[in-house]
Amino acid sequence: MPSYKAPIDDVEFLLDDVFHIDRYSNLPGFADASPDVISAILTEAAKFCEEVLTPLNRVGDIEGCTRNADSSVTTPKGFKDAFAKLVEGGWIGISSPGEYGGMGLPMVMTQLVNEFLSSSNLAFAMYPGLTQGAAAAILVHGTPEQKALYLPKMIAGTWTGTMNLTEPHCGTDLGLLRTKAAKQADGSYKITGTKIFISAGEHDLADNIIHLVLARIEGAPEGTKGISLFVVPKMLPKADGTPGARNALACGALEHKMGIHGNATCVMNYDGATGWLLGCENRGLAAMFTMMNEARLAVGMQGLALSEVAYQNAVTYAKERLQGRSISGVKAKDKPADPIIVHPDVRRTLMTIKSFNEAARALVMWTALQSDLAHRSPDEKQRQHADDHMGLLTPVIKGVLTDQGFANTVMAQQMFGGHGYIAEHGMEQFVRDARITMMYEGANGIQALDLVGRKLPKDGGRALQAFFAEVQGFCAEHGKDDAMKVYVEPLGKALGHLQAATMWFMQNALAKPDNAGAGSTDYMNLFGLVALGYMWARMAQAAREKLKAGANGSTDRMNAKLVTGRFFMERMLPETGAQLARIQSGAASMMELPAEAF
Repeated sequence: MPSYKAPIDDVEFLLDDVFHIDRYSNLPGFADASPDVISAILTEAAKFCEEVLTPLNRVGDIEGCTRNADSSVTTPKGFKDAFAKLVEGGWIGISSPGEYGGMGLPMVMTQLVNEFLSSSNLAFAMYPGLTQGAAAAILVHGTPEQKALYLPKMIAGTWTGTMNLTEPHCGTDLGLLRTKAAKQADGSYKITGTKIFISAGEHDLADNIIHLVLARIEGAPEGTKGISLFVVPKMLPKADGTPGARNALACGALEHKMGIHGNATCVMNYDGATGWLLGCENRGLAAMFTMMNEARLAVGMQGLALSEVAYQNAVTYAKERLQGRSISGVKAKDKPADPIIVHPDVRRTLMTIKSFNEAARALVMWTALQSDLAHRSPDEKQRQHADDHMGLLTPVIKGVLTDQGFANTVMAQQMFGGHGYIAEHGMEQFVRDARITMMYEGANGIQALDLVGRKLPKDGGRALQAFFAEVQGFCAEHGKDDAMKVYVEPLGKALGHLQAATMWFMQNALAKPDNAGAGSTDYMNLFGLVALGYMWARMAQAAREKLKAGANGSTDRMNAKLVTGRFFMERMLPETGAQLARIQSGAASMMELPAEAF
């Protein structure tokens, strides 16, 4: 059975030495995030994930969820007790406002804990994760009455939440949705339609499930301009706020899936279910995107999380598996063969995953901090900058971290040879579970199109120019330091590739939009590599400063950081040159063949 150890040391290095979280102690929530509080949260979260959730991961995969004759759904053995412990620990409300029962701590703490949860048991982690997203949408767009009714229970975890977008005939193009909302005399609406792929749509973990449902009010405009968002509870709340009568909605079926078997992926039927408008009429997509942006950052983190747990188990196996002798001479003279970790190609694989994981964690953390600044800073300019960052980096994080996260689980599986193909080692489950992250919350091809078509030109390219300026500023500041040149020079070259790709789009995509579409995925991956490279440069600088100060018992870890960063710069970052070449080749050969030729 696979094991998992939460990377607390790496998290604390990022918080303390790279991003200096103490600098933000003047902001709401950050003052309460003292080193002792952070350490306690990370330690307890790690214990819960390692001891409770990790053993349930294979159980959930084997058993899956069961839909019963009455349309109720039973989760795998142990999930209900584990969820009760999650609720008892208050893990859902780490960053939620104190007035609704949350801890009010920075969003970055939620993302860190969610990484631990997702590494240990992704299918389970989706239940509280979706609840956090739904609560965020209600917090931003709900009426005072809606907030008072739903948020305390959702933050506590006694009620959970979902998002209902996709229908059998439409996913990405939500303008085609058919679910109807008929207004009633009391101000409520009757919701009628079918939604598919609804994660955590029905289960036995909580007293109530609060569905956020996209629907079109009768008479509303066609397309995306006529979509509204509704709160549709499974159980209609009574006057005292407790669950009352069953609403007219039900799980019609459970999807039979490749992975995440422990999460109930439902077909949801709404048969005149009672719902209430969330936000403004015909502004449902704007309200839903509050949830979706959080969800997309979280899904990117899921790619990292599965890459991390797969890596840990691959390392353990590589140190224990005896196979062949080192090509540079025998290393384990007391054994009949050397462990496979002595072989360069094995190390190439492990270093590829390791260097990605550490940079990806930094990138998620950096962006989560920007979310905190966007919502908590008193400085309008800082809030705008942070919001720009979030908008620009969210599709990159979702797309790149899940693409590479999946690739990394496959590479980690390869370490086991044939054993990786066998269920008992758990590696094939990581591969299957990771695959969905590339698809849900907006398939990665859509993320690439969103980045190139919307995020780059937004506000005259303000967010992009700010990113360029920050990376260039770092390179200029540290480029004359001989010890930093191995990090700064490759980063500067990769940034040049990104700028050249951007300029090429400006010159060639307006007249021929297919050029933008043809190069969008390569551009997203190019951008991701530059962002990850920037994280490595910052981590290398922080590691060097820590070593100069005596390292406080972490000399070996800091030296390992520097080596791992060098590997990324030497072996992974050069891919930006190939990505630029593919972008500049344009769309001609891609679009020339008639459909009949495929």
